[in-house]
Amino acid sequence: MLLPSLNYYRRIVSAYLTGGQSHLTFWHETPEQNLNADPAELGEYYMLFAEKANYGGAYDSTGIPQLDYRGRIGRQYNPIAIAQYGLGNYNLFRRSGDASRRNRFLHIADWLVQHLEPNAHGLAVWNHYFDWEYRDTLRAPWYSALAQGQGISLLVRAYKESGGSRYLDAAQRALVSFFKPVTGGGVAFTDEQGDIWFEEYVVSPPTHILNGFIWAAWGVYDYLLATRDSSAQELFARAVQTLRRNLDRYDLGFWSLYEQSGTRLPMVASPFYHQLHIVQLRVMHRLTGEDKFMRVADRWETYGRSRSKRTRALCYKSAFKLCYY
Repeated sequence: MLLPSLNYYRRIVSAYLTGGQSHLTFWHETPEQNLNADPAELGEYYMLFAEKANYGGAYDSTGIPQLDYRGRIGRQYNPIAIAQYGLGNYNLFRRSGDASRRNRFLHIADWLVQHLEPNAHGLAVWNHYFDWEYRDTLRAPWYSALAQGQGISLLVRAYKESGGSRYLDAAQRALVSFFKPVTGGGVAFTDEQGDIWFEEYVVSPPTHILNGFIWAAWGVYDYLLATRDSSAQELFARAVQTLRRNLDRYDLGFWSLYEQSGTRLPMVASPFYHQLHIVQLRVMHRLTGEDKFMRVADRWETYGRSRSKRTRALCYKSAFKLCYY
């Protein structure tokens, strides 16, 4: 256990403290709602992703972005990052009409179609081909509800923009994973109360990562906008119910939780993820009209303006990282 822990901390220290390009260069864009997005129409994506569209890190020889995780993991393709890069370029294309942005967006759509592959249960997923340190180490290849949702959000827009049926077909195949339990190769978990969760990391017991659940749900919503499919409509309604009924579990009274870790010390969100939660809840309010999502977003925003609450959250977060993962 000691050697993996040392490798993990070496990689984290390298990414956070030594500067230069790392996976954090891509992920830690300031979360920002896209007010041009229309909740009733499949148009611009709900977050801007402008910095991600102009990613200054590594690309492969064909123009697909890669993330540098440092250490033993090194440079990798991450389907989530690739989809977000594509969605950012789509937003910029819709605003500017720049053909190069459209080409990048469709190039990403083609990559997603080509790399959608069956998992051990025969379900179509986007795999990550590197081990990832989490509560339980995720062994390659592993898949994620977050990747499934973001990939679908991009592909249905590619279908609308180009009319290419291969994009909608791939989105439809990827959506199947949302209707299957994690025990059957899917990304859905139904708890004892009957609430459905889309799991960013498929582990047992599940951890219900908040940002990943919401982003994944947007993929279901976008498929609904593209197709008016009744099963997608029902699934999204269940996801909204899950969020409405469980959101208070993520409120510590001074900060938001990243996940339901099940540990004695809770996993508090970092400042970046706390802000992301706020933006995501504001988007969810626009998509659903649920006032609770706006109320909680407003409350969590007040937490972020308090220096004492920010300090308290940082102490909790640091202690959790040292004790757990």
